[in-house]
Amino acid sequence: MARPTIYTEKLGNDICKRIADGDSLLKISKDNEMPARSTIHEWILNNKAFSDKYDKAVNVRTDNMADALNEIADNTKGEVQRDRLRVDTRKWYLSKIMPKKYGEKLDM
Repeated sequence: MARPTIYTEKLGNDICKRIADGDSLLKISKDNEMPARSTIHEWILNNKAFSDKYDKAVNVRTDNMADALNEIADNTKGEVQRDRLRVDTRKWYLSKIMPKKYGEKLDM
């Protein structure tokens, strides 16, 4: 079966749901029933409705990731170094992708 290349609202909703649930575009595009990553990027650039939906899904994903930080940090049964790396990596990612919301606040 060929990968989809034509945008449909159902396909756009499915992609955005997966993004909101934590999947990356890389992971989504590895699914043979989903469009290639370049096709999704094209839709983001050329389809305002999908672009808006995608932005909202990314915001939900980052909020979910931020919520998960406390669970990782509070885990007393995990490996301390591994959990620290998981927290630090997520904090760094959030500060880069959403700097106004999760970046360092500097007082000047």
